[in-house]
Amino acid sequence: MSSIAAIRAQRQSIPLPTTSFAGQTIIVTGSNTGLGLEAARHFVRLDAARVILAVRSVKKGEDAKASIEASTNRKNIIEVWQVDMSNYDSIKAFATKCYSLDRLDVVVANAGVLRNTYEESEGTEITITKVKGNNSTNIKASDNKLCADNWKAKFLERHESSIFEAFKKDKKSYLADRYNTSKLLEVLLVRSVSEAMEKGSHAAEPVILNNVNPGLCHSELDKDVKGPAGYVLTIAKALIARTTEVGGRTLVHSAAAGGESHGQYMSECKVKEPSAFVRSKEGSIAQERVHKELMDILETIQPGITKNI
Repeated sequence: MSSIAAIRAQRQSIPLPTTSFAGQTIIVTGSNTGLGLEAARHFVRLDAARVILAVRSVKKGEDAKASIEASTNRKNIIEVWQVDMSNYDSIKAFATKCYSLDRLDVVVANAGVLRNTYEESEGTEITITKVKGNNSTNIKASDNKLCADNWKAKFLERHESSIFEAFKKDKKSYLADRYNTSKLLEVLLVRSVSEAMEKGSHAAEPVILNNVNPGLCHSELDKDVKGPAGYVLTIAKALIARTTEVGGRTLVHSAAAGGESHGQYMSECKVKEPSAFVRSKEGSIAQERVHKELMDILETIQPGITKNI
């Protein structure tokens, strides 16, 4: 996608979601702030029966709950559950708790980080750990969401013998592209996991898995970016960023999307083609490698988890 096309996309109007979520149970991770908070607010406004704010800080989650209740005037809808998407034990405990739910209709996996310095969590650079975490939750997911800039990713790690081992290397050329690569990985994995689900689904009802690009939005995503890159982002956001509330709309629209969105990339509330690389033969090979490597990793984290796909 060219810079001009990206700016045009940013200028497109994002409609206010109107689909009713009456009777539904919805989980939104990373929902104490930013797009996750605004998406949760929309779900409550749209008559969801139960909205679970899955957050690292319970205190911040309770503050978010109070904010949503005050703005929607709906009480006894929101619950705050603790989960740290960069900690595997926390994710497993959270997933176990999710199994106690009598129903689960939507999961908005909105837990990403944007860094330009190297930091590890669970033995892997933290941006990639978050990608693993979103794929190891092992609960029925209607949406897997982050700002998916898969068009700009160079994904140099694919030239290494092990892609996920390469993510552990603190190389400037890798780290400068890490956020874009993480978004590309999500596009590839949503495609590969959805294909695997179609071949061996054990679900009583069809599960829709899609990936949404909210575009450039005002949020706290870039709060840890250091140096000149941080100033560039600040200027770009001042010029063309969508409001946090409008960004939250895209997540809700994706949650309401039908089967046509399964395995697909969504942007501006529509199913769109991902980058040329994703659609290429080289992209297909990389997708297969990423899928196999991640499934092997997830089996070491939680034996038997991949049988549920």
